Amino acid sequence: MTAPPTDRTSHTVPGGRSHTIPFPVRVVGPVRLIGVDAPAEVWVPLATLETPLWPSVARGARATREAGGIRVAVVREGMTRSVLLEAPSALEAARIGAALQAREADLAQVATTGSRFARFQRLHWEVCGRLLFVRLELWTGDAAGHNMVTRAAQQVLDWMVREWPQLRAVSVSANYCTDKKVSAVNGLLGRGRFVVAECELPSSVCRRILRSSPMAIEELNVRKNLLGSSLAGSLRSANAHFANMLLALYLATGQDAANIVEGSQGTTWAEAQSDTLYFSVTLPNLVVGTVGAGKALPWVRKHLQLLGCAASSEPGRAAQRLAMIAAAVVLCGELSLLAALTNPGELVRAHLRLERAGTDSETSE
Repeated sequence: MTAPPTDRTSHTVPGGRSHTIPFPVRVVGPVRLIGVDAPAEVWVPLATLETPLWPSVARGARATREAGGIRVAVVREGMTRSVLLEAPSALEAARIGAALQAREADLAQVATTGSRFARFQRLHWEVCGRLLFVRLELWTGDAAGHNMVTRAAQQVLDWMVREWPQLRAVSVSANYCTDKKVSAVNGLLGRGRFVVAECELPSSVCRRILRSSPMAIEELNVRKNLLGSSLAGSLRSANAHFANMLLALYLATGQDAANIVEGSQGTTWAEAQSDTLYFSVTLPNLVVGTVGAGKALPWVRKHLQLLGCAASSEPGRAAQRLAMIAAAVVLCGELSLLAALTNPGELVRAHLRLERAGTDSETSE
């Protein structure tokens, strides 16, 4: 199967003095998705300076493709922003928080005023001293939703001060969202799109393509990702390198790359079952969009078209598809790296050989 041509061009950045930035993008795959809109097999553009990432993801894609593909489930969708207000006392802050919950329908109407796509999902609130934190969650269609939820948050903030004059507006952003920072609240409630990707690989595929076994991958995942992350104090995270694949895809598709901070929070699960390996990645915080800032750049449009995410007749479907592809790509890279780590010395040898040779021949990361 022939891949689309590699993108090795440089791109001129508009604004200020014209200059050119090298943009190393290569297309890997195809990644086979099960139960999604056509096309079910996609070639994925990845932008990275870590050249072994390309063949690593390609190897994971080949293994999962030969195993039948990757199933992806979107568990929940909703972009968040939190606001901060000050009440005269903690008692008053708690009273208003409870009253706000009871008036959720009114708040929803205020939050979505002036937007064609925003749909209110839910709210959560916390009191600390006499401060009231209100976390809003909205469905934002095909947009990642940063600006949409910030506008909604400002409207809610202004409305609350009118409804409860004893409140003082402190900030339209209160860090209870949480945007571009690691937090427990995002791991618990999700931010953006909450996606799970999974596959089942026969042991023959593990041996032939990954040069490993279901049991070896399961044992390493428990000891490295689960136990190692726990000892390190990782927050709502147990994975090897989600951020690698997310950053590469985010850069190639015009996303706000800083959102890999919360995006990297997630869990890898591996389970040896008789003669197969069950493997999954859970990503509760995928912040991606197919419209909005950066998406009109010609090379971004080209990459979104390649992924089948450039347009959608139904609002939200293109961004949902992109989130599903992102989860599948994370699975491919995570699977390949864990398999490599079950073989002593393979990771170092691969990095030295690939980075020195500049090749993207298929191998482990």
